Amino acid sequence: ALRAARRLARRGAAPLATAPPPGGTRAALSTRSLPDYNTPVDTAKIKLSRPKPVKRKPARGDWQGLKDLRARLAAEGSLVDDTLNDMKNDKDFQLTAKKLRESGQRKLTLEEKQRRRRCLEELGAPEFTEHLLQQAGCDGTRFATEVLQLNIGLYCNQACNHCHVESSPRRHEAMSSDVADKCLDILVNSPSVTTLDITGGAPELQPEFRRIVRRCRELRPDVDIIDRCNLTVLAEPGQEDLADFLADHAVHVVASLPCYSDKNVNMQRGRGVFARSIEGLRRLNEVGYGRELKLDLVYNPLGAFLPPPQDALQTKYAEELQQHFGVSFNELFTMTNMPIKRFADFLSRRGELGDYLDLLVRNFNHETAPNLMCRTTLSVNWDGRVYDCDFNQQLDLPLGSGKSVFDLTSTEDVRDARIKFDNHCYGCTAGMGSS
Repeated sequence: ALRAARRLARRGAAPLATAPPPGGTRAALSTRSLPDYNTPVDTAKIKLSRPKPVKRKPARGDWQGLKDLRARLAAEGSLVDDTLNDMKNDKDFQLTAKKLRESGQRKLTLEEKQRRRRCLEELGAPEFTEHLLQQAGCDGTRFATEVLQLNIGLYCNQACNHCHVESSPRRHEAMSSDVADKCLDILVNSPSVTTLDITGGAPELQPEFRRIVRRCRELRPDVDIIDRCNLTVLAEPGQEDLADFLADHAVHVVASLPCYSDKNVNMQRGRGVFARSIEGLRRLNEVGYGRELKLDLVYNPLGAFLPPPQDALQTKYAEELQQHFGVSFNELFTMTNMPIKRFADFLSRRGELGDYLDLLVRNFNHETAPNLMCRTTLSVNWDGRVYDCDFNQQLDLPLGSGKSVFDLTSTEDVRDARIKFDNHCYGCTAGMGSS
């Protein structure tokens, strides 16, 4: 105050006030001429507004709206570089990769199975096969095969943290033309099969994908061909005609979209995935998907919880996607995350594996038993080995004594075979299930 007074004095102005002398009192000052001296006496009601966030230039992968979306994604190029960079900087990915190098896939899978078993024993949970028989009357016998599922390769432009196949741009295992041809032969000889379910990885990026689709349409035009699509593949360089190809061959697209918000999708599936997913949906809508061509979406939770009710969530998805992005689809399916592979690692790191398994056991739903996919599905690995389901495939639990497609003439050869159940199967019977 003294320094301010001296400055005012040097300028020839009278000081407003100075600090009072010791023991003295400050002189009364007039404030009527001060335009902004109007702070209220009731200071307890004064609230500070939050500072406005500093605007930054949008980073690559940020959601920036629909305007010029296609052009922006074309300029960005492939998602693969972003995925590889995320994997390089993700400590969890690096830790898993190190364990894989040191121990091998078989040992890691066995350790994962043992962790689940210990958790279930601590919970006092019953053995799954026995529980299924007692609660649902299911004895684990296969029925006639209705779905021939082909995992045609593990390469993917994404590396989702819930992926039970552990796909990524670093995986290059792919189905050969010989295995693909044998699968088509089995399809022709199996009239009970009504669906050819093509999955991966990103199946569209596998060398045999389009040939399998074309040949299936020629050999079995009655079959429902399903493409398990991650949506972002439609924006990959070289896939500009993919939507037209799928439409021309009346392929039924089943696409993963774990939320209708950019934050949740990018958290689970990687930076920039949401924008490319919306662009993929728009391209599919442009060629008739979501109306006369079948486009279904799949929801799976971000963490260790069960999905919401399917019908209510479908209504919410339809409202949000149409209102904000002008996107339509046919149906939404909710899936329970299976406690295997990357999702099992995720749960273990967070100390949530036991709680999640407890959740699955407590929410066992006997009504899921008749529709368990293992009862009517024959799952074929990229190398031709056959399994009861895609989950058993990733855990290397082969059907029978380890058959391959070259041991089969038709799917009737595995009818009435015993299903290989294990402790992960609680995921398919919890809530709405995962089949």
